[in-house]
Amino acid sequence: MTHSSSNVALSVNVNKVALLRNSRHLGIPSVTRAAQLCLQAGAQGITIHPRPDERHIRASDVSELHALMQAWPDREFNIEGNPFHNLMDHVRAVRPHQVTFVPDSEGQFTSDHGWTFPQDAQRLKPLIDECKALGVRVSLFMDPVPEQMAAARAAGADRVELYTEPYAATWGTPDNAVQLQRYADAAQAASQAGLGLNAGHDLNRDNLPAFVTAVKGLQEVSIGHALIADALEMGYAATVQAYLACLHK
Repeated sequence: MTHSSSNVALSVNVNKVALLRNSRHLGIPSVTRAAQLCLQAGAQGITIHPRPDERHIRASDVSELHALMQAWPDREFNIEGNPFHNLMDHVRAVRPHQVTFVPDSEGQFTSDHGWTFPQDAQRLKPLIDECKALGVRVSLFMDPVPEQMAAARAAGADRVELYTEPYAATWGTPDNAVQLQRYADAAQAASQAGLGLNAGHDLNRDNLPAFVTAVKGLQEVSIGHALIADALEMGYAATVQAYLACLHK
């Protein structure tokens, strides 16, 4: 993807827009309008995480966002979720550019850990193979454990998305440098294994620049909660531009 001086793409997760909309039956705020405004402001992609209970993203959102993305052929549509729940139905229906497999449970508040190898390899492999047969790039949500990266590649993954909550949780404390080194090491292992590198979870305007500087080879960050919270104050366009500036520092 070529949009900016930085080679780190920003994918905006619009789940929280859907959550707010679902609190009433008026259809506002519009999830597709939010995505459109973020794309117009320069975001390189849109991410959604539809869960089985449709507590935020609904099946109708998936098809409507897929239709919207046709007007943005140089941008990426990333659908994330658990491939053993409802995720594969969406992947088969719209064939997004990228699917991110996340090992969350059905009622889980938010994702809080990555896949484990070799334990998860056998059951993931057929689904990874199916996605690739559909022409969909596969990313696996992973903890920053260097030893796991070669196994993720062996299972057929194209990329890993490093789960960044432990980094974000220690921001501003002495422990942060130790955490950041874990991600740098995992990134190096991923690169050596032939994996592309994404990252996401609790990244924000404060902690993003240091992460991007330290973690070499990063291709994409997926940001939802903090970005949408900022957009409530700043508007979508200014917020997306502020996050893009963080990626270019």
